[in-house]
Amino acid sequence: MLSVYLLRHGETPYNADGNRYCGRTDIDLTEKGLRQAQSVRARLKDIHLDAVYSSPLIRARHTAEAATGSMNVQTDNRLIEVDFGSWEKKTREEFVAEDPRSWEAWSCDPEHHRAGNTGETGGEVVRRLDAFFNEMLSRHAGQTILVTGHNGTNRLYMAYKLGMPLPYYRRLFQENSAITLFELADDGAFTLKKLNA
Repeated sequence: MLSVYLLRHGETPYNADGNRYCGRTDIDLTEKGLRQAQSVRARLKDIHLDAVYSSPLIRARHTAEAATGSMNVQTDNRLIEVDFGSWEKKTREEFVAEDPRSWEAWSCDPEHHRAGNTGETGGEVVRRLDAFFNEMLSRHAGQTILVTGHNGTNRLYMAYKLGMPLPYYRRLFQENSAITLFELADDGAFTLKKLNA
């Protein structure tokens, strides 16, 4: 069994500006985002963490460091946000107006269609996240870890593990710096214990 505290990074300038799709664009937290990340530390103070992992993007890494008081944070490229292709740096309203067909294809079947025409498929995202968490299950059996990632990747992974059709991933939502807790059993079975705590 593995217990995972799964965080989404704190607010970024793109979140504050009409929720622009940030994807692989490497931007930092706003002052509010840093305060959000620091507030997580109080919620985690009585929880023993055996390891802390983060996406390599600065917004996630800084969230992990603030949430743990700069505990040794290990980055892993498999946790990086979805590559949103041509949607990067744009709001959904902007890119849907430019190319409604690409959004419709992704919305109906993200598993097989590329985000923003040139980005990743949802299937590719799920496979890399699943490989990461399966490795963690083996490496940290019986332990508790903190993982800081992104709204897109976290929701796609949770939808997959909950047995939801991938087009439904948007029915899950992680607030900035919100705590989600799940457990992975030795056979990989997923139990969602808390969402946005």
